[in-house]
Amino acid sequence: MGGYKNRILRVNLTDHTFSEEPLDKDLIHDYIGGRGFGIKFLYDDLKPGVDPLGEDNEIIFIAGPLAGTNAQSFARWKIFFKSPLTGTYFKSSGGGHFAAELKFAGFDAVIVKGISEKPVYLWIHDGQCEFRDASYLWGLDCDDTHTLIREELGDPLVRIACIGPAGERGVKYAGVFSDRRAAGRGGGGAVMGAKNLKAVAVRGREKVDIADPEAFREAVKAQIAAYKAHPMFESFSQTGTQIAEFTNVLGMYPTRNFREGVLPDWEKIEGAEYTKLRVRKTACYSCMIHCGNITKVGTGKYKGAWSEGPEYETTWAFSGPIGVPNIGLTVAADKLCDDLGLDTISTGNAIGFAFELYERGILTKEDTGGLELTYGREDLVLELIRQIAYREGLGDLLAEGTREAARRIGKGAEQYAIHVKGLELPAYDPRGAKAHGLNLLTANLGADHNCGYAPQELFGVPIPREVDRFAIEGKGELTKFNQDITAFMETGILCGFPVSMSMIDAGLYGRLISAATGIKDFADPNYMWLVGERIFNLERMFNVREGFGKKDDAFPARLTNEPIPSGPSAGQVFEAEPLLADYYKVRGWDPETGIPTAAKLRELGLDFTAQYAK
Repeated sequence: MGGYKNRILRVNLTDHTFSEEPLDKDLIHDYIGGRGFGIKFLYDDLKPGVDPLGEDNEIIFIAGPLAGTNAQSFARWKIFFKSPLTGTYFKSSGGGHFAAELKFAGFDAVIVKGISEKPVYLWIHDGQCEFRDASYLWGLDCDDTHTLIREELGDPLVRIACIGPAGERGVKYAGVFSDRRAAGRGGGGAVMGAKNLKAVAVRGREKVDIADPEAFREAVKAQIAAYKAHPMFESFSQTGTQIAEFTNVLGMYPTRNFREGVLPDWEKIEGAEYTKLRVRKTACYSCMIHCGNITKVGTGKYKGAWSEGPEYETTWAFSGPIGVPNIGLTVAADKLCDDLGLDTISTGNAIGFAFELYERGILTKEDTGGLELTYGREDLVLELIRQIAYREGLGDLLAEGTREAARRIGKGAEQYAIHVKGLELPAYDPRGAKAHGLNLLTANLGADHNCGYAPQELFGVPIPREVDRFAIEGKGELTKFNQDITAFMETGILCGFPVSMSMIDAGLYGRLISAATGIKDFADPNYMWLVGERIFNLERMFNVREGFGKKDDAFPARLTNEPIPSGPSAGQVFEAEPLLADYYKVRGWDPETGIPTAAKLRELGLDFTAQYAK
């Protein structure tokens, strides 16, 4: 069998032991890899109600079966865990070179549980695993951690996934970072910090075998041709994910804590402006898109600030929430979050939330340590980022996430916490694109756009059909389509950007993964759709087992009751009730509970979860 290394590394940090086990053939056939393996491992390994920051929670690092090959855009690595921010199943994804190197080191997955008495990092190389002392690294930022581990190991090509001070201090949305690429959302960094695991370092020289080399070469050629022919390939390659011009023109760029849909003077932060600051391009392993950009600010108060990015979400996180379109600030804030180990989306939301509470008198100068959080005060953003990462002052409260911070504050603060299931919303106002919003409402992670991005509404992609972004009819079916195709393409693990841009279809994806592994069923698009639906429903059942259901598929009242006040989406609200009813019907879930029915679970081969069905 090609593609897989057929080795899982299980690590127990409590007693510093590890073991290896082969991949189960049924697991491979039924879940393929990547996201499929991650949810199956978590569902099987974790008992209901496990403490996300306790020793029984796991953090799982997975590289897909196409990582380390010359297939394009399969360099993503994923981490899986029960989230300390949401209490749900969680997956988070990073890019760069870590996934390929994990495969070269001889493993498909590393499953970590337990809590080390002292800080450690894992050194995984050429089929071996070592526990290394990380006491001298504790407290360091992500850049310094990378530098010192490489110096200690004597190899500049070691690939590292690590946490910064935010993860060490248990910030609930701390991420895991590898060479400035982030698996940022959901608090994976806090899980590592609770385990006293500073980093995982990998290096290897094993190759990834291919079952049918000729068929694989032809499939890769077809993929390259499809990329080049795609109308958005060139612009995507040049500017990356910078789409502020799209969302502002659509009137769904969340501004001032999701009160408005257009940022004044947004042209100052459109993609072309970032291109002017570009120093050089970067790319993940085996990806011709080369969407990464090193940007450096040349003038103004942020002169000299640089980052790899920022991507669109980060651009928004430090402009929309505070109502300030300063390109220098977005670059400086991106770099600081990467260094300290913070998810930019939740960080920006937390800051915007605090600004609104201050405006409304719910937070006072006494609560903020003297900081006057008035809109336009961009000079406070970097200080608030630092306070959150180190849990100092107001940052200690905001580090809990907006849902928990609002609960502790009281005084009606809950209505201004913009989240789903505890996960703060990304840079899209769901009132302006109903399928995109329906995904945010129903994604198993909480409000994660990458679980079922709707390019049909944002970019006019006519697959599977053209749509009216304001219409609610048929959006349940469309959301299921987007979520299921994303689920099976994340088994590879394919980057979410070519998925969301429809640069590759199910047939070509199946050709690639079938040729690599030698498993004929993977070449059947119908089978791939079945696997995608199976994965999504098993994730749902993990959450059901934790007590989640229809009651948690809910937006704050601002999005369902308050129309967007002005701009191209003026007057729109999110019609949650009919959209959810349509979605549950299409999914085959119980309309009263939002739980998959026993019949649906049997259809998907998920009978082992049926005790939780309705």
